[in-house]
Amino acid sequence: MKSGMRRVLGCVAVAGLGLGGCVSSGGGSSATSDSNAAAYNLQLGFSYLQQGNLVVAKDKLERALAQNPRSPTVHSALGMLYERLNDPKRADSEHKRALALSPKDPEILNNYAVYLCRNGRTDEGVRRFEQAATNPLYRTPWAAYTNAGVCLRAAQRNAEAEARFARALQIRPGYAEAVLQAADLELATQRGANALKRVLDYLSVNAATPDLLLLGWRAADAQQERGIALGLAQRLRTEFPDSPQARELPSAAPNPG
Repeated sequence: MKSGMRRVLGCVAVAGLGLGGCVSSGGGSSATSDSNAAAYNLQLGFSYLQQGNLVVAKDKLERALAQNPRSPTVHSALGMLYERLNDPKRADSEHKRALALSPKDPEILNNYAVYLCRNGRTDEGVRRFEQAATNPLYRTPWAAYTNAGVCLRAAQRNAEAEARFARALQIRPGYAEAVLQAADLELATQRGANALKRVLDYLSVNAATPDLLLLGWRAADAQQERGIALGLAQRLRTEFPDSPQARELPSAAPNPG
């Protein structure tokens, strides 16, 4: 589950960093110019961070910090960078600085929560996710609740994780990641019939994802529902033929055409 936690949490952290939110330190033209330059370097630095070019990312983000040292988004990005550089002390310091500058910003809370959960600080991470989720300004509270569930599941706190997935789906019933996480937990805890029903109910009214098709196939196979399993395998191979999920199917599963 640890790799799954990194996949889900990482995606939310990337999506959650507000790149346009740099704070100006004053009202003059020089301050405005610095703020604009900081925003530009922040965007570049974050792009390089996503690409894995940590040397250039560090250069750009340090420039952004020099141009606008009170930008919480710059400090949040630096927290992500230092985590990638295996410097947890500086990563934690930068995330805390971002929160000190913008303590109620749900994006900043979410990014720090990602860091905390990845580093085994489950209770604190879940608390930060839920602070973000309950902020009325946060645009995707269902994602924060899902991430809280993933964090709890990684700590083998399955009942608490399930409650967070349920909360996410209560807010947004069609959120594919919460459906996937809830069904995967059901399958892992010997409730394959529930997992299969959850996936099939989702697929009956929503577009398929390769992850859900593969999980549905796994659940159907575990329940010895051969016809359903073959149908889901065929859909996965037909709709997502080049996906890693399609390559996970056994060779006995049908190929289209």
